[in-house]
Amino acid sequence: MAKIELKLPKMGESVAEATITNWLKEIGDSIEADEAVLEIATDKVDSEVPSEVDGVLVEKRFEVDDVVEVGQTIAIIDVEGEGDNDISEETSNETEISSENSEAAELENEMSQVKSSVSNSSTSFSDASRFYSPLVKNIAKEESISLEELEQIEGSGLEGRVTKEDMLAYVKNKDQAPQKTKQTTTKTTASKTLPKAETPVNINAEDEVIEMSRMGKLIASHMVASKQTSAHVQSFIEVDVTNIWNWRNKHKQAFQEREGEKLTFTPIFMEAVAKAIKDFPMINISVHGDQIVKKKHINLGMAAALPNGDLIVPVIKDADQLNLLGMAKQVNDLANRARIGKLKPDETQGGTYTVTNVGTFGSVLGTPIINQPQVGILALGAIRKVPAVIETPEGDFIGIRHKMFLSHSYDHRVVNGALGGQFVQRVAQYLESFDTNRTV
Repeated sequence: MAKIELKLPKMGESVAEATITNWLKEIGDSIEADEAVLEIATDKVDSEVPSEVDGVLVEKRFEVDDVVEVGQTIAIIDVEGEGDNDISEETSNETEISSENSEAAELENEMSQVKSSVSNSSTSFSDASRFYSPLVKNIAKEESISLEELEQIEGSGLEGRVTKEDMLAYVKNKDQAPQKTKQTTTKTTASKTLPKAETPVNINAEDEVIEMSRMGKLIASHMVASKQTSAHVQSFIEVDVTNIWNWRNKHKQAFQEREGEKLTFTPIFMEAVAKAIKDFPMINISVHGDQIVKKKHINLGMAAALPNGDLIVPVIKDADQLNLLGMAKQVNDLANRARIGKLKPDETQGGTYTVTNVGTFGSVLGTPIINQPQVGILALGAIRKVPAVIETPEGDFIGIRHKMFLSHSYDHRVVNGALGGQFVQRVAQYLESFDTNRTV
């Protein structure tokens, strides 16, 4: 029997690691080619790792909640039918050496697990004041770094998050400056003498306590961090989309028959946003410390609701380069795969501006929270039939129009009221001047 290594596959240029969330197969189980062996999770997407061969699972290199880097061997699969016939003496020696190395690696892994289990009892992250990735937590546990000590490490990552490099540098310098660490820890203890102000929760016997999902916890942390980072301010504008409403009704049936999918309003709105960003490129930026990074590509995030109520934001890359048909295809594909959990990790990375449709659930308008490290997010309200004043050369009169509100939340640290207001006004202008003679 030949042994095949099952490795963590590459999941996109911006994804370097993933956390194991569930083993679907146990040691001794038979596996078919393309059958899922385990489930993994990145910061935003859950996915499965399939086997490339038929065989039997004989070894698991990692456990649930372990962080695995791309390319690392996760498990070993024995493949039947590829025996050890005609194995040379040299190959046999190499196998023995490999076996010895494997045994040594297993012993080292067991020792590491024992060390980790000991440190787990002394390190708790439930009271952490900021987000820590699973990899940072594992390093803290292995190096017996207390939460108080961890809280004092200055992070170089996004929003001041502590990265793997920060942890390794801290561990390296830890023994060289024990006195400084002690002073810092003492200062931290003194500063935390006051208890955290928490709202008391009265749980009755008939109340149901529901554990937040992994994604729910990440979303909660991300939203709180965004409010603490950006100075949120909003601008609102009402848009007459009667021409768009009538144009879509005219073409949606033919589009469905020709393309086999629905023509929604979303690609039209996305097209207008991409055009407005080209007109106001300082909306397409991010903030890193005291520096502003002006993005070359316009990558539009499209917030989508999952069946469990969580939100995920797939990204339309280079949205300004797509025509309306291409935009419609991208929107439908990403939305459909988001709902069934089939997005690739890289498809939720790299967004430069986000659009969320609060009108889907009947909301007239909303004040969305900025998706860091972006500086703006646009909420699309519900389209409503309302009485409106219509101006004509013969005079004004009252008519029935289809209207909606656009709500633009932006980071007032770097986007002033003029820019924030002009941008959403330009989106409205593109929507109201929509060419009703165009085809898709």
